[in-house]
Amino acid sequence: MPKIVDHEERRAEVVAAARRVILREGIEGATTRAIAKEAGYSNGVLTHYFADKDEILLAALRSSHRRIVRRLKDKLAGRTGLAALRELLLDNLPLDGERAGETALEVGFWGRSLAGGTLLEVQREEAAELRHLVRTLLGAAAAAGELAAAEDLDDVTERLLALVDGLSLHRLLYPDRLSPEALARLMTSELDRLAA
Repeated sequence: MPKIVDHEERRAEVVAAARRVILREGIEGATTRAIAKEAGYSNGVLTHYFADKDEILLAALRSSHRRIVRRLKDKLAGRTGLAALRELLLDNLPLDGERAGETALEVGFWGRSLAGGTLLEVQREEAAELRHLVRTLLGAAAAAGELAAAEDLDDVTERLLALVDGLSLHRLLYPDRLSPEALARLMTSELDRLAA
């Protein structure tokens, strides 16, 4: 009797293996051979589930984004305006091991994304979703009278997103200089500056 293989489960195992390899060895170290070895499969098995390495990497990135979205839904439930924005932005900082891994994975994809193609398209689409959410929460905060000054909300959105990216990158590069507590304090200070 032939063995029954759950294709979605096998794909998920390969994606999880890719994530581990990327976090341990970087995006360039995530070869199909390394991913297959990590997953405990032969290199040929991967071709049954993914067209190529880029498809595996893209699946790993999307999987990470889906995990973040699920976590954010819980954190943002019942919150609006600045309270929701605070949760959203703090969640996007590498304040613990899980989020540090997510940040490292994301940053690892930046350089590869700049080469163009599907990976860049996905990065831009998903970054646009985050930008839209930040802008929407700022708009709700302004409508509720929670903001101190009448700044251009598009500019504030870009500044907050740049702060998240910059602080996150600095935390990964200089962990001895910038602790998770310092990250949270810097982001909270910026949000407090916005508050009425």
